[in-house]
Amino acid sequence: MSALDALRGWPPPVLDPAGPFAGPVTTVAWVLFAMGAVVLAIVLVATAAALFGPRRWRARLGGERLVWLGGFAFPVVVLTGLLIYGLTLTRDLSAPPAPGEVRVRVTGEMWWWRVGYLDARGGEAFQDANQIHIPPRAPVVLELEAADVIHSLWIPRLAGKLDMIPGRRNILRLQADRPGVYAAQCAEFCGGPHALMGLVVVAHEPRAYAAWQARQGRPATPLPSRGAEVFAAAGCGACHTVRGTAANGLAGPDLTHIGSRRTLGAGILPNHQGTLAAWVADSQALKPGNRMPAYPVLSGRDLRALAAYLEALK
Repeated sequence: MSALDALRGWPPPVLDPAGPFAGPVTTVAWVLFAMGAVVLAIVLVATAAALFGPRRWRARLGGERLVWLGGFAFPVVVLTGLLIYGLTLTRDLSAPPAPGEVRVRVTGEMWWWRVGYLDARGGEAFQDANQIHIPPRAPVVLELEAADVIHSLWIPRLAGKLDMIPGRRNILRLQADRPGVYAAQCAEFCGGPHALMGLVVVAHEPRAYAAWQARQGRPATPLPSRGAEVFAAAGCGACHTVRGTAANGLAGPDLTHIGSRRTLGAGILPNHQGTLAAWVADSQALKPGNRMPAYPVLSGRDLRALAAYLEALK
């Protein structure tokens, strides 16, 4: 496993649930696998009997009654039973929020994730991007939206898969039984660099989560530096917000605490000065089609200063 894979918990073992809301999904998956194997075996046996069995078997297999029973009644009964069983087993995955539960609003963008942490009244306390931080052993409610096209959030070890549709808000519940890093991915083709639209879920111990939440809620306190001057002169604040400064753009990710994030580019790069400079210089070479323009006009000195400034935003 590479260092980047360790940072983002990749690849996720899809049949190894790490929470109570992923468990029912895994159970349904195994039941479907088993039923699929049984049906396949029946079809193979019937096919072999029809092709190579005695003539009386072939006559019975071609009868109208067997066609109605095996081709119509059996699939209807089996599929209806599986549907009812699956819906019953997973009915709690989209239950509405309960008082006191952690609520996070995740908005799918082309091609990254806007993450807003909500207060008790449902207002947004602060924003993050491309990662979700949660406490362990506690249910978390994700309010899923899409800003442009249909996306789908899939966190295999913590929850099921749910579409994010423009103009609609869907609810997905998750819970991590233990602290750790859990990988997620957009599971609905959304054009362009869809395959490079990853997300990281980090479950902290309660005390560490409270400390992280307190840090994230504070505005940035950057010291005057050449990097801050480059940030302002290049017009970065037109697209990005850095709370505590004049930068208040809404088109791109909030950069208030970008230095504390595990990855860049929605999970495609580890986050450090070198990758920050490379992303600013030419993000299109790293993630073709994304909406971050390249800045080839910046000198090496300016790129290093800007990357140092961004890395210090923690």
